[in-house]
Amino acid sequence: MIKINKIKSNPNNPRLIKDDKFIKLCNSIKQFPKMMELRPIVVDEEGVIQGGNMRYKALIELGYKELPNEWVKYAKDFTPDEFKQFIIKDNVGFGEWDWDIIANEWDASELEEWGLDTLKHDWDKLDYIEEAEKPDFRKDNVITIVVPDELVGEMKEIELELKEYLSEKYSGCEVK
Repeated sequence: MIKINKIKSNPNNPRLIKDDKFIKLCNSIKQFPKMMELRPIVVDEEGVIQGGNMRYKALIELGYKELPNEWVKYAKDFTPDEFKQFIIKDNVGFGEWDWDIIANEWDASELEEWGLDTLKHDWDKLDYIEEAEKPDFRKDNVITIVVPDELVGEMKEIELELKEYLSEKYSGCEVK
């Protein structure tokens, strides 16, 4: 076992997980701790985290004082440049989801529980959209959604992902 206070957060970690996504990460580790053996926290020889800062933060939030040895991997003989490269490459998502397979082969509620943000079109739950404004996907080529000011920041992130997905999936589709 490794005492959790022997590991140190990386003050130069460029990746953050906040709010709801952090809660999902905590729940993921709590419900499926075996995952930590396959995705260990990577530290340098001084115990500074080079990969897994948010998992470390989640483990602290969950009250861990000691970690199984398998949950921590020491990266030795890395140059400072190699560690910088590792930090970024460890956090870059090179792949993309095949949303058709996701929609047809996986349960959306489980995916959400496991931390995957799925696109939902449950317009009836969006009480701030007037009935006349709800899009008809069968005939509309353009979808316009008006949201309250407090949701604008969150919607900007979703809008970028949606624009990219729709432009790849359907030529001529526009998100305003």
